[in-house]
Amino acid sequence: MAVDQQVVIVTGAGGGMGQAILKHLLEQGKIVVGLDLSVASLADRESDVLQLHDVNVLHEDKVNEVFQNIYDKYGRIDGLVNAIGIAQAATPIEDVSINEWNRLMDVNVKSLFITTKAAVPYMKARKKGAIVTIASISAVRPRPGLQAYIASKGAAESFSRGLAIELAPHQIRVNTIHPGPADTQMLSQFAAPNADVEQTKQEVFVQSVPLGRLVAPADIAGAVCYLLSDAASMVTGTTLHVDGGRGL
Repeated sequence: MAVDQQVVIVTGAGGGMGQAILKHLLEQGKIVVGLDLSVASLADRESDVLQLHDVNVLHEDKVNEVFQNIYDKYGRIDGLVNAIGIAQAATPIEDVSINEWNRLMDVNVKSLFITTKAAVPYMKARKKGAIVTIASISAVRPRPGLQAYIASKGAAESFSRGLAIELAPHQIRVNTIHPGPADTQMLSQFAAPNADVEQTKQEVFVQSVPLGRLVAPADIAGAVCYLLSDAASMVTGTTLHVDGGRGL
């Protein structure tokens, strides 16, 4: 069944940023498909224009199956937003386990490879598409103790840039967003073990933002909507800083 509305898939849909992105895209009249390990908290919002799937995006076969089902149902996949991500508690390098390193790389990098690989064939078939990945301003303005997280977000940005040049002949645009410290539950997970989370939030994160406040999920959602839209039809391979000046 082909539909006239654009169809956008959002990973990490259950998180603070993911939920804001869903809301903004729905307000723009898109059909939105939200993926996360659990979307139970969003179940009451499901409708004809919001479809939800419990999916581990590290399971390639399951991701391929879900994307195929989405295409079979709607006849198109126009956009992919990779909003999935996990944090690293501030930890000296000598105390970071290989398991923690691998977990960060799997969720923050491998997942992008799997979802993008699944989406691109459907976009190529229509000679149009847009992919947006949420990375982090820490990739260019690092903090001590977050070396594995920073490496994963730097890889996410580089992956997007590589795809942008590869997919440009197919009219598929690929861009990255670097959020600054964001007012979501994830922010507290960057604090060192046994640190005062609220004190860290105010004295470290808020103070690091020249505009004087944390980034709101709606700030990121607005940027996502722009990069998916025709208003950004000549924007690809770029990294948009939505960070209140944190990267300066």
